[in-house]
Amino acid sequence: MYLWQGGKSLIEVMIVEDDPMVREINSKFLKRVEGFVLYKAVANLEDAKKFTEAKKPDLILLDVYLPKENGIDFLKWIRAQEKDIDIILITADKSLERVQEAFRYGVVDYLIKPFSFERFKESLTQFKVRFNQFKKHDEIEQKDLDKLKLGSGTSQNEEDFAKGLNKYTYRSIWEEIDKSNYEDFTAEDLAEKLGIARVTVRRYLEYMEKENKVEKLVEYGKVGRPQHKYRKI
Repeated sequence: MYLWQGGKSLIEVMIVEDDPMVREINSKFLKRVEGFVLYKAVANLEDAKKFTEAKKPDLILLDVYLPKENGIDFLKWIRAQEKDIDIILITADKSLERVQEAFRYGVVDYLIKPFSFERFKESLTQFKVRFNQFKKHDEIEQKDLDKLKLGSGTSQNEEDFAKGLNKYTYRSIWEEIDKSNYEDFTAEDLAEKLGIARVTVRRYLEYMEKENKVEKLVEYGKVGRPQHKYRKI
């Protein structure tokens, strides 16, 4: 349902989150982003389905871990029902398997708790641009489609990953670096945190070094090989 208020269109949003405090925070975050309005904030999938059937929201901010329930099941239900609703997952689940599964089922973004308001706003703002673009036109040119960077929460495009890198893995690693309070860190640190192979993490760090997002530091010990550490620029 697309609303109009004061001559401006508003995107209706449902929040599915069992934690009352987090639900309130996300609701307040939403109020601070222009162009959006809260339709319903619910704590379980039964209510989510009920209110979705009553009036279809444009966007759902969906938690994964709910008491005795899994938000991914609701995502699959939305797709099975062929409902025209976009989903942003909000979860503490950092596993690459979960991220890949979510994007296979068509989520438009994946926010890992805890996240900043700036990251929340960025996600919704990017969604709003795409949403409004699709509402205005029946057709779209390739160059305009490329500008929307569909399915990507980063500034990377497909050509950047032509050498075998995966944009979702890239994003998982970068978000961990960006939100953590690391001063210096190693590929081993990130590999253990994210559950990704050390050699894989190192490839992405080398790529980020070329982008001038991180710098490599060489630390020489008394014995053995020098240790490579990284620092966010």
